[in-house]
Amino acid sequence: MTSLRKLGSSDLEVFPLALGGNVFGWTADEAATFAVLDAYTAAGGNFIDTADSYSAWVEGNSGGESETLIGKWLRARGNRDDVVVATKVSQHPDYQGLTAANIKAAADASLRRLGTDHIDLYYTHFDKPEVPVEEIVGALDELVKAGKVRHIGASNISPERLRASLEFSDREGLARYVALQPHYNLVSRDTYEGALQETAAEAGLAAVPYFSLASGFLTGKYRPGATVDSARAEGAAKHLETERGRRVLVALDEIARAHDAEVATVALAWLAAQPTVAAPIASARTVDQLPALLAVGGLKLTEAEVGRLTEASA
Repeated sequence: MTSLRKLGSSDLEVFPLALGGNVFGWTADEAATFAVLDAYTAAGGNFIDTADSYSAWVEGNSGGESETLIGKWLRARGNRDDVVVATKVSQHPDYQGLTAANIKAAADASLRRLGTDHIDLYYTHFDKPEVPVEEIVGALDELVKAGKVRHIGASNISPERLRASLEFSDREGLARYVALQPHYNLVSRDTYEGALQETAAEAGLAAVPYFSLASGFLTGKYRPGATVDSARAEGAAKHLETERGRRVLVALDEIARAHDAEVATVALAWLAAQPTVAAPIASARTVDQLPALLAVGGLKLTEAEVGRLTEASA
């Protein structure tokens, strides 16, 4: 049984692979969504990541489709207390931004779609520098005090704004961020490493990286001459054009062979071994895509292997 990891300073304990909900209601319909969620939780998974805006970018969608499907699944399975549900605010077409009024209205809308009375982890999806951190943290604190949100986190935020938010929480005794969701993977390290990672480490925040597999590039299925049927193929394939991308693939292949593991598992294991990282996020459109993701909990890379990947991705 894969052991759970403590999420920062919170009382949440999570599986070392967060299941991304961005595909639910997009490339995974209701039946596929239910099948993936069933298989993930059957394997011991308990950490589902979504956002109120998923998947507003799809023609005919209005945002909230992912939350709605997750809510239907939670009701059908009667397992709300067994699952850590994380969602986000600021990008839903009807609830744009991080004013206090919008945060509270968006949270109520998310609760309705999820069919629950509380959100376990509520992130600010994209920071809005025009809104004072005092207003954002104050609104989030009200949600925590009301019991609608258990813990709060931030995503896509600068080190300076993150630090200011934490200092305000500490000074006023308000709810404090426990998690950070950065863009971070083997071919995108400068999006987290440096001041943002250092701030997270100093504050005891847990990092839950998104784009952990670089839109599928780090699964190893993108190779010269290969055609991949995926809505994200164009973004993933661009890494093949870089020297770093090709170096990383070579290193991943070598280590995957040594462990008789999937390339994706090794890429996630490198992330899981990084300072502050509690659980990378990865999504699966089908049950067949899950085993390589779930296996991260059982794969421990050697120090030399972590170093090999770190060097290849420099």
